[in-house]
Amino acid sequence: MAKSLMIQGAGSNVGKSMVVAGLCRAFVRRGLTVRPFKPQNMSNNAAVTVDGGEIGRAQALQARACGVAPHTDMNPVLLKPESDVGASVVVQGKRFATMKAREYGRAKAELMPKVMESFDRLGEGVDLVLIEGAGSPAEINLRAGDIANMGFAEAADCPVMLVGDIDRGGVIAQLVGTHAVLPEEDRARITSFMVNKFRGDVTLFDQGMVEIQQRTDWASIGVLPWFGDAWRLPAEDVMDIASRKGGDLRVVVPRLSRIANFDDLDPLAAEPNVTVDIIDAGRPLPADADLILIPGTKSTIADLAYIREQGWDIDIAGHIRRGGHVMGICGGYQILGNLVDDPDGIEGRAGRYDGLGHLNIETVMKPLKRVTISDAQYLETGDAVTGYEIHIGETTGPDCDRAWLSLEGRREGAANQSGRVMGCYIHGLFAADDFRAAFLRKLGAETGLASYDDKVDETLDALADHLETHLDLDALLALAR
Repeated sequence: MAKSLMIQGAGSNVGKSMVVAGLCRAFVRRGLTVRPFKPQNMSNNAAVTVDGGEIGRAQALQARACGVAPHTDMNPVLLKPESDVGASVVVQGKRFATMKAREYGRAKAELMPKVMESFDRLGEGVDLVLIEGAGSPAEINLRAGDIANMGFAEAADCPVMLVGDIDRGGVIAQLVGTHAVLPEEDRARITSFMVNKFRGDVTLFDQGMVEIQQRTDWASIGVLPWFGDAWRLPAEDVMDIASRKGGDLRVVVPRLSRIANFDDLDPLAAEPNVTVDIIDAGRPLPADADLILIPGTKSTIADLAYIREQGWDIDIAGHIRRGGHVMGICGGYQILGNLVDDPDGIEGRAGRYDGLGHLNIETVMKPLKRVTISDAQYLETGDAVTGYEIHIGETTGPDCDRAWLSLEGRREGAANQSGRVMGCYIHGLFAADDFRAAFLRKLGAETGLASYDDKVDETLDALADHLETHLDLDALLALAR
């Protein structure tokens, strides 16, 4: 059985996912076989796995850091928020149920055997499993039935390293406070700690590290300076989506209220000749956009209403009148059509909802969810595109006759008569270098990025170097058991 080590955080968004990705790459480069694992994740930015399921995108990136394909066992429970109080629960890659928070709390005991089954299977024949927690173990009000942090650590009998985030301030209180509130048996599982996201001279925090060690008796793994290239790695959390200043070509993206699978933005943000501008609620979509990109959404109907609430429907219509380009991907594709029909109330109240009307298509929501890796071809140039589909709904209409992709012997996508408004269901298009270059050329820009995938791998290597330089990875590896 593999050795294991769990990385937990003293709060949300302290950098656990990035640290685990860097550790995966660092230990693989030392000759170990490593696998990532997260018992429970909450994200609408899912990745499709080779076994036809979905997991959190952070675990897909960590799998890449390990040099292996993502698998559903790497994230056996995925929560995909559908509202402020409820989420779709995905278990071992497949939809299990839609639950409110209280219902899910009662269901966790039922899910723990599945979590342990995936963990045990993942660890067969490998040297090390690196486990990422969720949120913080200091949320002791959630300890009963926990499967994400200390509840899992107890079940798997694995040691824990705790990560604090100095960038948000109060890191001593984060770490020492976690020590103070944990019950003794959970506190004893934490063997070590590190401080993440330090800006400036790390020696200025030497005394802070001493104070934390003295008050917790945990081993110090070190202080990790700010990693400036973190933005080059695919983001998982919606809070990590940010505008990125580049060249003159301006891609404008409305931040939808249920935005999902926004990894489509990452290759564009990496292009030196492209500026990606994320537009938050309350701001109009800029009139000088070259492309308005409407991303995926967990709830097409809710985000149709949200677009109208923000007045973005008026901005999009004006952009099209001026001859601008618009692309919708997945839910964004459905939003651009004439109608979204949800006869069974899959997304809420059953009904027929008017779309923005910029593509002559209609979508009918159906219970069967399509989750698959897709090999397609861009019909205009013949360039290959490997992406993925993860959606409900079937889309038909006259503009589908102007499909611009070929997929498994069928045509995919739609475009209006001018070809300036287009949409499709395939995510990951812009990660295909030849397609991205051809598409940017249509917009009047040249690609400045030869290979997006190579750049991600270079960044993972740089991250591993960063961890090797600043943390005591020998000591950390010795703590795994």
